[in-house]
Amino acid sequence: MNDPSIDDALAQFRSVRDIVMRRRRFHGYSGKARMACGVVALAGALVMAFGPVPATTSAHLLGWGVVLATALVLNYGALAWWFISHPEVRAEPALVKPALDAVPALAGGAVLTVALIAAKQFQLLSGAWMLLYGLAQTTYRSALPRGVFLTGLVYMACGSLLLLFPQPFTNPLPMGTVFCLGELVGGLCLLKPEDDLV
Repeated sequence: MNDPSIDDALAQFRSVRDIVMRRRRFHGYSGKARMACGVVALAGALVMAFGPVPATTSAHLLGWGVVLATALVLNYGALAWWFISHPEVRAEPALVKPALDAVPALAGGAVLTVALIAAKQFQLLSGAWMLLYGLAQTTYRSALPRGVFLTGLVYMACGSLLLLFPQPFTNPLPMGTVFCLGELVGGLCLLKPEDDLV
């Protein structure tokens, strides 16, 4: 015969566990926005590779700058919309904290970008960007689905390969392909069930 007090205790435990898991998972990033960014990355690479963009470093820096600006608008626009449209998030701003966890890696990427451009080491930019973007993804280990963490590791591996075996910066296809696939997979991971955390 089952003890009702044990059944009640187990039900309460499951309820508390579900609440903790829901609060642990960060909901501010949009899977659809991330997937759109992947499409933008590939489109930008194709325009730079086959379109009217000159095969010069400055033109490709500008092209990737446009891709980055578009991605920032899509991702952080979706984050801002999430913040604005959820009163419980506005009431408890600490829920936005995971969005800040990636800032050190991204800031490091910005500094490294400036240093590599100043040193005219343009062929290292793609690898550095992938490596540091992947590192930023791994900071979400306990707040986003496991697939985002694993996607970050793949970004890091691809970036490491491009740093060890650099390609001409004016060949945008390797970076466009990796970022397209990575953002599509990362976006799909964000649409997964909430319990898929590392």
